[in-house]
Amino acid sequence: MMSKIRRAASMALFHTIRMVLKMVDFLSPRAYMRIYLQMLRLAGVKLSGVPRYISTGVKFDDFRLITLGDRVVISDRVVLLTHDYSITTAIICLGSVPESDIAVRKGISIGDNVFVGLGSILLPGTEIGDNVIVGAGSVVRGRVPSNTLILGNPATAMGSVSDLGERWRTRIDSTQVSAD
Repeated sequence: MMSKIRRAASMALFHTIRMVLKMVDFLSPRAYMRIYLQMLRLAGVKLSGVPRYISTGVKFDDFRLITLGDRVVISDRVVLLTHDYSITTAIICLGSVPESDIAVRKGISIGDNVFVGLGSILLPGTEIGDNVIVGAGSVVRGRVPSNTLILGNPATAMGSVSDLGERWRTRIDSTQVSAD
């Protein structure tokens, strides 16, 4: 019981500080990231490198079950879901009512140089390799091999990131592309 109270208190503190960080992000994204990465470490996220950017609008289900690699970008409204309570519904469907809800908890790992687009959902047990782009609004489950461009619901491979990079390299000088 005490650990649940402690976890709830730390989550409340984390989200309160995160609200203030939205202002810092607006003024200086680099300063924001230095502070936010420290907060994520303290909350239990495992960092195997230095992520480039993680939006304040990202929903971390259980910080302790998340691993992030180097140069990761996680866009706004992305959900990293590490639990699944649908098992309770399935068991009740079979005519058995458990005494309490049953959950499966699985971690999520994101490799190096990964971009996760706006509004995507990463489901429990997702493992994303290196050099991956997850298109906006994708629902990702399972293992995503390195150098893969995935998108959709459910997310499916649409090609390689290296091929996409080659196509974009020819467009870098166009007026539609800008360096930041």
